[in-house]
Parts: sequence; structure tokens; C-alpha cells
Amino acid sequence: MIANIQRVESNVLATFERHLNHSIEDVWAMLTDNEKLKQWFAELRVEELRKGGFILFDMQNGTFIKMEILELKINEVLEFTWDKDVVRFELNAKPEGCLLIFKEKINNLTDHTPRDLAGWHVCLDVIEALLNGETIENRKAEWEKWYPKYMEAISENK
Repeated sequence: MIANIQRVESNVLATFERHLNHSIEDVWAMLTDNEKLKQWFAELRVEELRKGGFILFDMQNGTFIKMEILELKINEVLEFTWDKDVVRFELNAKPEGCLLIFKEKINNLTDHTPRDLAGWHVCLDVIEALLNGETIENRKAEWEKWYPKYMEAISENK
């Protein structure tokens, strides 16, 4: 199922939910432990895990983008800048594990927006697979499956 995409004032909010049969601590580690983080998003690296700290995005050309951590509550919330947008991970305990909610607050819809959203979709699927001891062999094929769906969803919100 694709993200819920809706207009909120002058922005667009994309909300993804994943029900995971794993502890909050295990899911939190996937988001903040660099060894685990690189398994699902190799370009990201947590440098200072604190409010006002930062995460680096490796542009793969020798340059890095510094993304500020706007909110941090250990095992609950990780929110940081994402270019001109903001991304937020929320973890909620459930009897069978945890609910991972990912939100991207998008200030400006661009041709790149559906690419990013399809990418986040696949990243969340990869997190779940890794936690389950599985792999997604062809992430590009997965992305290609979801990209047209996000193109359509974004066109409905322009």
C-alpha cells in the first residue's frame, strides 16, 4: 500500500505506516546505528545523535549534505531536515511489536518528489525485510514498481 498523501495548508504530507513484529529498540537501532543504517540507506550516517545534531548524506562525489536533527526522543522520534523538507520517524509500541510511522513534509512538489517517495517506500520495505532476517534482492525493480504509483498520487495532489 502506498503512503497516504494529502495537502496540509501549503505543504504536502506523505505518511507511511509499517507494522513490525520487532521491538522498538530493534527498529530504533535500524534508524540510528550506522552499521544497521547503511544496510538500508548507505548514503546516510548519523554524526551527532541529539537535537541540534546532524546526519550526513554522502552525495557519492566527495561532498556531503549536513541534515539537522530537529527532534529526538530516544526510541520514539527522529526528525531531521531533508533538503527543504522534513522527514520524521515515529515509533509506537504495540503488543505484537511496534508501529513505525514515517512522514515527509514536502514544501514544494517537484518532478523529483515521486522518486523520493518511491525510494522511501522501498527503504521501509528493506528495513522490515532486514529485521525479518530477509533481503530484497532487486531494490531497483521494487522502486520501478512503486514509482508510477507515486507519480499518480502526486499528480492528484498538485
